[in-house]
Amino acid sequence: MNSAAARFQPGLLSPLHWPAWIGIGVLWLLSRLPYRALMAAGRCLGGLIAWLPGSRRRIAQRNIALCFPGLDTVQQARLLEQNLRDVGLMLAEFALAWMGSSRAIARVPVTIEGIEHVAAATARGQGVLLTGAHFSHLELAGRLLVERGGIELAGMYREHGDAAFEWAIRRSRQKYAATMFTKNEVRACVRYMKAGGCIWYAPDQDMRGKDTVFVPFFGVPASTLTATHHLARLSGACVIPFFHRRLPDGGYALRLEAPLAGFPGADVTTDTARINAMIERMVREAPSQYLWIHRRFKSRPAGQESLYR
Repeated sequence: MNSAAARFQPGLLSPLHWPAWIGIGVLWLLSRLPYRALMAAGRCLGGLIAWLPGSRRRIAQRNIALCFPGLDTVQQARLLEQNLRDVGLMLAEFALAWMGSSRAIARVPVTIEGIEHVAAATARGQGVLLTGAHFSHLELAGRLLVERGGIELAGMYREHGDAAFEWAIRRSRQKYAATMFTKNEVRACVRYMKAGGCIWYAPDQDMRGKDTVFVPFFGVPASTLTATHHLARLSGACVIPFFHRRLPDGGYALRLEAPLAGFPGADVTTDTARINAMIERMVREAPSQYLWIHRRFKSRPAGQESLYR
């Protein structure tokens, strides 16, 4: 996806895409709710999700056991329950981020720290690679940073498998993002940052690509994308950590830290391990809000068995 307008194709009305349109309609209806009512709806949905069995529950349970071995069984079960309930809030937050009006976004309680780090890079003509992780509210955090923080922000993303859903979300994102790049548009990303642009990127999912290395994530070897190192090296952009979490009483806290010193370095593996350590810090600040339902450790070093059997 790029900055070109999303074009509607008649084929998107095919019955094949009707389930996607129903989902889009539900998200649109959710986005019309006032913020507190929306969060209440998300909590109700989360309660249902936490009650249901399924593979995602087992994946989240395994991830939590691997990453928090210091917690006893009761503590791990409590974190699992909180995390599955958070999935309901995630759907509500996606609805608000994608389809909520600017007026609705203006009413969301939020604090933003560290904008001066992006401003300083922009003033010296340097691009920014804003690096974060897959939390339930990541999309909403990005829109809040744009509309409430005043930062012109582009994004990198993976295209959705359903064409109708892809069209709808692309169209929604183009209302607030400067532009969007797919994972295959690396050269365009580099050019954008060389020109002083700011791109938001989350490199914490196991994509099973060739440009990965195994580095620790909570002490477990994890196949991790090396793109943060390469994008920074090729573009000359600084890497700014982007922390965000939902607050217990409602609203969000967004924090941009100072650019990583000496990044990129000479060794891609060392740099990638630094990024994972940074993401660990993010997760420890809000462990129940991280996307534990993703199979973060599905790829294993040669000779090691699957951790999800």
